Amino acid sequence: MNLPSPFSGIVPPLVTPLTGRDQLDHAGLERLIERTLAGGVAGLFILGTTGEGPSLSYRLRAEVIRESCRLVKNRAPVLVGITDTAFVESVALARVAAEAGANAVVAAPPYYLPEGQPELRDYLEDLLPEMPLPFFLYNMPSLTKVSFEVDTIRRFIDDARIAGVKDSSGNMVYFHRLCHLLRDRPDWSIFMGPEELLLDAVLAGAQGGVNGGANLFPALYVALHQAAARGDFARARHLHDVVLEVSSRLYQVGRHPSAIIKGIKCALSLEGVCDDFMAEPFRRFRPEDRDRIAEVLATLKATVTRALSAPTTA
Repeated sequence: MNLPSPFSGIVPPLVTPLTGRDQLDHAGLERLIERTLAGGVAGLFILGTTGEGPSLSYRLRAEVIRESCRLVKNRAPVLVGITDTAFVESVALARVAAEAGANAVVAAPPYYLPEGQPELRDYLEDLLPEMPLPFFLYNMPSLTKVSFEVDTIRRFIDDARIAGVKDSSGNMVYFHRLCHLLRDRPDWSIFMGPEELLLDAVLAGAQGGVNGGANLFPALYVALHQAAARGDFARARHLHDVVLEVSSRLYQVGRHPSAIIKGIKCALSLEGVCDDFMAEPFRRFRPEDRDRIAEVLATLKATVTRALSAPTTA
């Protein structure tokens, strides 16, 4: 399967189901993939932030890549996160992805010692010739400490190896500037990371979203994207409100940044999809928080069902 150009829709950043340290939950991964594909998603993004990619061993990352591509069976594009502090390891993961049948790779800036923009440009100029697949820039400054500044992206605007950008900065001024810049590359795709901004992003010109909640409620995010794209603003605003409810209730149970991934994994385990084991240094929710997630999930499922069954207005 070739990557559509431009690539559009909802691409869940899949959690990585684990049964223990360095152990993939194979059955859980299969159930998760089937669940998201049945929800109408446009593709799958593995080994991203929600997938705990940088916390997994290189052996396990390769296993996740190969098993995910095997299970997807070319039914949708598979994007693979190759972000790493080591250049050669990013290249090695990209080659594993190509050999497994993935469709694109995704990389954020190396995240330990912050690089300046000239150094980041040099890094990309060295990395891109090594890439066997189309390449997405992943802007995640809250975790990498470095942003792909608009001028840096402009430097690569004519590079045919780049397929687009995923922006998780949450900075809508930056996002609008990015959309304006990429009018010159209509074949590039711009994806929004934070699901709370998905509606705004599509209206600004984004092709879609890479939203964690689509692991749990894929059809909700697909419906929101479709409504916004076709101009059904009343329905889009209603579905946006539901997405905000998912975000405000499910991701706020824990007290730390890991609460988002813990909340999604915990909810999926309650649904019988996969184990909620977390890659270290993180741990799954304790029983009291798991009970809170169960209460929240019951309410959210009813809310999502009602929202999706409501008639379209345009």
